[in-house]
Amino acid sequence: MSPTLKSRELYERAEAAFKQANPCLLCPRACGVNRLSGERGYCGAGPLPRVAGTMPHGGEEPVLTGTGGAGTIFFSECNLHCVYCQNHQISQGGLGSEISTEELAREFLGLQAAGCVNIEPVSPSHYLPWFLEALAHSVEQGLNLPVVYNTNAYESKDTLEILDGVVDVYLPDLKYADEAKALLYSHAKEYVQMARAAVIRMRRQVGRVTLDHNGNAVKGLIVRHLILPDDVSGTRDTLYWLADNLPPSTSLSLMAQYSPLHNACAYPGLNRVISESEYEAAVSLAWELGFTNVFIQEPAAQVMGIPDFTEATPFCWDGP
Repeated sequence: MSPTLKSRELYERAEAAFKQANPCLLCPRACGVNRLSGERGYCGAGPLPRVAGTMPHGGEEPVLTGTGGAGTIFFSECNLHCVYCQNHQISQGGLGSEISTEELAREFLGLQAAGCVNIEPVSPSHYLPWFLEALAHSVEQGLNLPVVYNTNAYESKDTLEILDGVVDVYLPDLKYADEAKALLYSHAKEYVQMARAAVIRMRRQVGRVTLDHNGNAVKGLIVRHLILPDDVSGTRDTLYWLADNLPPSTSLSLMAQYSPLHNACAYPGLNRVISESEYEAAVSLAWELGFTNVFIQEPAAQVMGIPDFTEATPFCWDGP
């Protein structure tokens, strides 16, 4: 499997994305700052991509890890500021180093050489132009892995149009079903409206998940949903919306790994892990609604899935 577009076309997409960064309209916030001259909007990202780590990651969904791990690139900064973010050290804490697109391309190639089964940028939207340019560089040098776009789903229509044909597998986390809660806990205006529209567009672009002969995902949509305590995430409403708008063959990943990190303990209802019954209710509802492809997490994810980006190996389950 290789990226859908050739390097020349990827450079053209990168050029279109750079225009979206000056003024910056890369995400629904549309801050309008001049990223190329060093201005920083809500996300805090500057004129070069800041990366906190690249690694083979063994903790993603099985169809994304294979035997060699997912080739994850953890970008710093984020267009959401979730009060409970498990990656807060890099999304809001400033960890990471700025690198050139040439260096980023070498990281992609290094992940391929290490045996990773894909290239998976994590929260890449605010660095989209640089990511695409690095992808073009690496394709010229022999990169032939599928691209898995790991996103919080707060994506703009124009950005997704640029990504059409670039992304092989979309991996959005559909976080909320209530706009007021999205604003309170992630400081995101119109999150539900924008994220749901994005998921529909993603499905139109890539369809259902297809696997290669090794059982690795090479195309398709996997919708993640992080279940929060006291139904802050609106799990029931989200699952009903998905059932009404996507086919039952859509792959769902119901995540049990929530832990009250960062500033979560300051918010009543978020200061505990989810219960076994809360998680089982979500899984049961997914089956009742007819979904046929559901990824289920073990309770141990509440500990093993929490990274420490000050360590060389941030996750307990890193490695194939």
